[in-house]
Amino acid sequence: MRNITLDNITEAVTGAMKPDIPERNREIMTSALKHFHAFVKEVNLTHGEWLEGCEWMRRAGDISSEARNEFILICDILGVEVLVDMLDNQVTDGESESTVLGPFYRENPPVLPKGASIVQKDFEGQKTVRVSGRIVDTKGDPIEGVQIDVWEDAPNGLYEQQDPEQPDYNLRGRFLTEADGSYDFVGLRPEPYPIPYDGAAGELLNYMGHHPMRPGHIHFMISKPGYKPLISQIYDSETEYLDNDSVFAVKESLIGDMKPAPDGADTDLVMRFDFRLKRDAEAQAVAAE
Repeated sequence: MRNITLDNITEAVTGAMKPDIPERNREIMTSALKHFHAFVKEVNLTHGEWLEGCEWMRRAGDISSEARNEFILICDILGVEVLVDMLDNQVTDGESESTVLGPFYRENPPVLPKGASIVQKDFEGQKTVRVSGRIVDTKGDPIEGVQIDVWEDAPNGLYEQQDPEQPDYNLRGRFLTEADGSYDFVGLRPEPYPIPYDGAAGELLNYMGHHPMRPGHIHFMISKPGYKPLISQIYDSETEYLDNDSVFAVKESLIGDMKPAPDGADTDLVMRFDFRLKRDAEAQAVAAE
């Protein structure tokens, strides 16, 4: 097209794609280009604003590393990661809801026995909590041998890889369910904390007039062959920011009650929370045969 105008620019760009590219590439790029061009026209984006946007993305790249992906953080702030998660993990059979992984997961946490503590360092004012429950299938039957990775922030609002004063893998652990599907571990009541806001993501928060805080929560990664993996978070019902989480990841079904422990217990609080896993597509197909 040799004469580009406001009316034909979008058609020109989408039409430049080769006919032999994968259809999914074409579907994604055609829609993205149409929406992006429509956005630019709708806000009448100036050259200066466009250039500052490019510089902002460059700064996001500059601060990114193997330990920190600023673009994932930006997607969190924009609600994109949780939207993708909801689309990709729609509840269809009564299974537990998922939510975002977050940037602080570490592989190969300590493997611990049922009932063990993930606390390696004490903090002033901390409250210990025994977290227990069962992992069952969508029919309510217990699942044995489910691997559960858990991780959480410390009472100072920091995960251990953010805090040189914490022991390696503090407040992290890996557990297996027993024959009755039960799991049990001791952690600390999680505290609200700010997502990293010292880079481009923080600039975006300021531009949007939004705070960086997340409500107190404990992360769970739950898996067993034959079942769809579940990545989720359990939120303390008494924490701040449940109604205005900076990454929009709170769901009512993922809010749990941390109650005072009974007399004679070895923790300050107790919380029970059960999860339901759905069989994966391959396992469902085998069962149907």
